[in-house]
Amino acid sequence: MTRRKLTTDEIDLWRKVAKQAERMHPDIPQTVHPTSLPKPTPKKHPKPRFEAFELGQAHRAQPSSNNLKPSVTETLRATPVQMDTKAFGRMKRGKLRPEGKLDLHGMRVDTAHPALVRFVLTAQAQGKRLVLVITGKGKDRDEYGPIPTPRGVLRNQVPQWLSLPPLAQAVMQVTPAHISHGGDGAYYVYLRRTR
Repeated sequence: MTRRKLTTDEIDLWRKVAKQAERMHPDIPQTVHPTSLPKPTPKKHPKPRFEAFELGQAHRAQPSSNNLKPSVTETLRATPVQMDTKAFGRMKRGKLRPEGKLDLHGMRVDTAHPALVRFVLTAQAQGKRLVLVITGKGKDRDEYGPIPTPRGVLRNQVPQWLSLPPLAQAVMQVTPAHISHGGDGAYYVYLRRTR
């Protein structure tokens, strides 16, 4: 869009208004302004030189398709071994026989947690080393939503309860049970010795 030039009538009118107006800062000397400012000269920028470009060099590796929280079973399998490695291997293969068993099938969270605490602390006081806690695999959910929900409330809660006080001081190792003792629906809980 180009600017139009002022007519002589418009310039005369402006000069009359400027003579009648009072200056805001009379102590500052008035400078003489030219009637029109010169046009700015455009600056020419040199063309940038591009470095060698390879296809895909700026591409960053995308993370895996879903960064979902790993399942409880995967998390427990990834935890480091705290107990004797030979005994741990025998336990994972189902060769060690649990000395006690707690079945939480059909219990709600509010009754299962106190039962678990009572069972584990009693078993430790009796000198038992390996106990089996059966949680069940959980039901499939009827509603499928955009947010994935874990299957089996007790199956997900029991490892958390075992890692919190008062059970944390009694439990040495928690791992999913062998298929002969319930598989993913049960946990081996290896207890510390009482002193």
